[in-house]
Amino acid sequence: MNRPTTADIAAAATRLKGVLTETPLQLNARLSERSGAEVYLKREDLSPVRSYKLRGAYNLISQLGEAERAAGVICASAGNHGQGVAYSCARLGIQGRVFVPSTTPRQKRDRMRQLGGEYVRLVVTGDTYDEAAQAAYEEAWETGAAMVPAFDDPRTIAGQGTLAPEIVRQLGGAPDVLVVPVGGGGMLAGCLTWMATHHPDTKVIAAEPAGAANLLASLKAGRPVPLETIDTFVDGAAVRQAGELTHAIAAEHDVEVVTVPEGQICSEMLELYQTDGVIAEPAGALAPASLGIQVQLEPGMKVVAILSGGNNDVSRYNEIVERSLVHEGRKHYFLVNFPQEPGALRRFLDEVLGPEDDITLFEYVKRSNRELGPALVGVELGHPDDLAGLLQRMDRSPMTVDPVLPDSPFYRFLV
Repeated sequence: MNRPTTADIAAAATRLKGVLTETPLQLNARLSERSGAEVYLKREDLSPVRSYKLRGAYNLISQLGEAERAAGVICASAGNHGQGVAYSCARLGIQGRVFVPSTTPRQKRDRMRQLGGEYVRLVVTGDTYDEAAQAAYEEAWETGAAMVPAFDDPRTIAGQGTLAPEIVRQLGGAPDVLVVPVGGGGMLAGCLTWMATHHPDTKVIAAEPAGAANLLASLKAGRPVPLETIDTFVDGAAVRQAGELTHAIAAEHDVEVVTVPEGQICSEMLELYQTDGVIAEPAGALAPASLGIQVQLEPGMKVVAILSGGNNDVSRYNEIVERSLVHEGRKHYFLVNFPQEPGALRRFLDEVLGPEDDITLFEYVKRSNRELGPALVGVELGHPDDLAGLLQRMDRSPMTVDPVLPDSPFYRFLV
């Protein structure tokens, strides 16, 4: 497979003129203060499809020949790439089918239908992006439709790589550090290609969700390898295996990879919303979440983090808050065996909980023929440091208390 060149990226930028309005590059005071550097966010959430994916999709589809356009296009997507393809199909008058996994948020599915209109049909299949991609490739093979890969194609990579020259132009020079979120690695490969030629001193860092760190696995193995399991919460970056081309480009440039816990990403999403007034999806908050934590910065550095998308479903915020609290050490779950006698719950409230602790979940199963009644109790602490005192009071109480640990199978039913 041919690798994209800087000339390909320049040509892609020309094709995108009039299709994609240049997204803003904004100084972020909160992240600058947290990290000690001068931090800018590249606001790809403000593109017509609210993510960077339009860049690669339109660049590829607009280069198809007349016969290919007549046969239509097919893609697989966790949501954002499908929106880019849908927008491109409607603009170019080409029929398309978008295969998405069942985990794709409804908001993204509805948006694809709206953007594509009569030109796009949605096919929901499989539980992961990779399963949807397999079904899409089989359909393309059977029908002769043109496949529009989400990341592992030089035309897709070149389109997504147009972010790099745009950032440098807006900043008035190259940043010291560029943090790129990674799912399949298309945007990373494009940015690495352009930066290595024009600004090799810029450090490009790849940020992956901890539950789907496919690029890190492929770099360690020396080839793309499938992850045994993935956490699909960061749906825009939950890819089981890196692409052949994207892996090769990342390996050639010896890119640094950091992994960001999903709970930390949730905390950043809430900060972006509550402090900065920015609605980011999990993949969109991935790069900013790493700053000052996984990515250590120095005062005076100019740093750009790509906020890759803002297609977040409002119905997910309960889970986002929950994951954030657990990650920050403020939310804990316990199995408590209460004595089957009057006043047991009152003693737990008075003698075990701290003054700023709050019960957020209480599920009690009363057994009249037993001396003890088990309850699942969720506790939100006023401060993470309050946990030690809570555990001490639990040990002194006559009740049997067992913490529900985050790595236990039972915990997955709670978060």
